[in-house]
Amino acid sequence: MAVQSSFKNMVLSLMVICFVSSALLAVVYVVTKAPIEAASAAKTNNAIAQVVPEFDGTPEKARIGVAGTDYIYYKVSKGGSVVGYAVMASATGFGGPVSLMVGITADGVIYNTSVLSQSETPGLGAKCTDPAFADQFRNFNPAEKVLKVKKDGGDIDAITASTITSRAYANAVQTAVDVFKAITSGEQPDAASGASVSAAHTENDNNGGHSNE
Repeated sequence: MAVQSSFKNMVLSLMVICFVSSALLAVVYVVTKAPIEAASAAKTNNAIAQVVPEFDGTPEKARIGVAGTDYIYYKVSKGGSVVGYAVMASATGFGGPVSLMVGITADGVIYNTSVLSQSETPGLGAKCTDPAFADQFRNFNPAEKVLKVKKDGGDIDAITASTITSRAYANAVQTAVDVFKAITSGEQPDAASGASVSAAHTENDNNGGHSNE
């Protein structure tokens, strides 16, 4: 009987612990949900403000499917006229997705870009957030220049020893341009337009153990 009693006590104790833990997690979720959502919204709004011209009111959020993928974008206006679009796009870099907010004016010029998230190598691919690289996309006109790194025949100077990251950044911007075209003209670009980078490439790390060339 003592063995059965001990077993029952253990089961009851585990049930109580599980119940209390679940209750605590639920409380934590409720308490932190609003602040997390507020912080995320603030980050998004800040990114939008960085990549589009000055606008009135609140950005108009929408979704569009392009080449089988759904994209979120924000339309901004001033004085009743659309002045630009902020498009969320990403491409695969060396360490994972490089996610951007890309601002494009109503006439199709890339106004500016902002990195939303990236996990590239510190000191190498992570330099994609530096103005020395990112500012190349400011006021970039895709109708006059090629959105590729110079090694691939484009007009973008790649980050030293980080060609994969540079390609990913350029590809994400190109994806945003494709989305812009779909929004404004209904044009649906080919799914193989270069929106991703093959994982078979490698990128130099801080120890110089691999080459991305």
